[in-house]
Amino acid sequence: MHFVSRRTRLSRAVVATCGVAALLAASAMADAGSAAAEPRSPGSTPAREGAVITVTTAKVGAPGNPSVGVVPFTDAIYRSCADAPSTSSDCLMVGGVRYPYEIGQLEVTVEQWVAFLNTVDPEGRNRLGLYDETESSSAWPKYGQINLSAGARNGSHYSVAYPQWADKPYGFANFHRAARFVNSLYNGRLISKRAGSSGGFNYVTYQVRLSARTERGMYDLARPNTTRAHDSGFVVPSQDEWIKAAYYDPRGGGTYSYWKYPTNPGVFGDGDATAPSPTVLNPTTGDVTNAATQPLASYHAGGLPAPSWCPGQVQPDACSTVNPIGLDPIAYAALYQGSLSTVGQARTVSPWGTLDQGGNAVEWTDTITAPPFGLNSARVWRRLHGGISNAPAYQMWPTAVGLQPQDNVFYNHTYPWLGIRIGVIGDLKPGKS
Repeated sequence: MHFVSRRTRLSRAVVATCGVAALLAASAMADAGSAAAEPRSPGSTPAREGAVITVTTAKVGAPGNPSVGVVPFTDAIYRSCADAPSTSSDCLMVGGVRYPYEIGQLEVTVEQWVAFLNTVDPEGRNRLGLYDETESSSAWPKYGQINLSAGARNGSHYSVAYPQWADKPYGFANFHRAARFVNSLYNGRLISKRAGSSGGFNYVTYQVRLSARTERGMYDLARPNTTRAHDSGFVVPSQDEWIKAAYYDPRGGGTYSYWKYPTNPGVFGDGDATAPSPTVLNPTTGDVTNAATQPLASYHAGGLPAPSWCPGQVQPDACSTVNPIGLDPIAYAALYQGSLSTVGQARTVSPWGTLDQGGNAVEWTDTITAPPFGLNSARVWRRLHGGISNAPAYQMWPTAVGLQPQDNVFYNHTYPWLGIRIGVIGDLKPGKS
């Protein structure tokens, strides 16, 4: 999805349908927010001092790799911006990283996010704005991932809405939420670290006891334009780190060693002719049913329905009509088509062994950028990447350098495809963050 243009169309459609009052109500609603840790689910053990979660990263080497020039949302890359057309004043050099690092093999899941919420907000008061009512299964039957129960015991107020959501990407992130999750990891206790390899790729698996301290850590959230405060620890990947992990082929494949998609080299200039196949999802679980078709990604291919599912516990009519934005069924069906699929089940890996960097949820980076169109803005804008399950193939190109305000309250309420992938810089030692 083109982050400025397509989202602008969505904004206008929602405002036109619901009226300005609904938009203002959404902004007011979002001011009550907080955090938490997970209920009882596999891979996450709740404890008084914080839940324990397991995250696996892919190791990205070849430090000092070359960057390439990209003109946003065009079907080409260049050795340098000097080679780009003279009319391309907005060319960027991207993808070069001078140090080894790690990036999440998978996106942060709903189960992991719920573990985080119950850790940082054990009383369920949502003071930090980490949860919105629209994320609930009652407000949004098709997309609601997490429920908040006022009557639950401390440390269990947040729960995965339906079991099928546990292994899907968390989809309601803004940068502040992503940074607080990373700060919880950074301030937490690293219980174990285990290196391994599979399929020719190198991975590291971390077991971390989350911390309830999220205001400072890798990022100081008292500063709107916060950047990394430490040389080692968990991070939100930068734009260059994200792009290198998704597209840079150390074996020289693709064009100037960069793939067109995070799933396959493709051919620049051929439109979507060499795009991966789109996933087909089980309609009641969101599991990928055509993983044998490779390469594969969860996105909305032209002429085909978007990959979609709704929890089997929900009545079909509620899935197709009930939404927190007040859209009529026709507008709702047009604007909300794609669904997030189970992480990793598309099986197609990037040049470094990551999964789902193409399609599924679009993902935040910590790279700050100027506002679009020469706009004067007091808000901080950051880059996002990855394609989306309801967007076309071009959103998976390395040139899809989307941007968004880091704290866009409107999209917290209306956009269920914003995800998180963590990174690691430096050499983490068990017993420390």
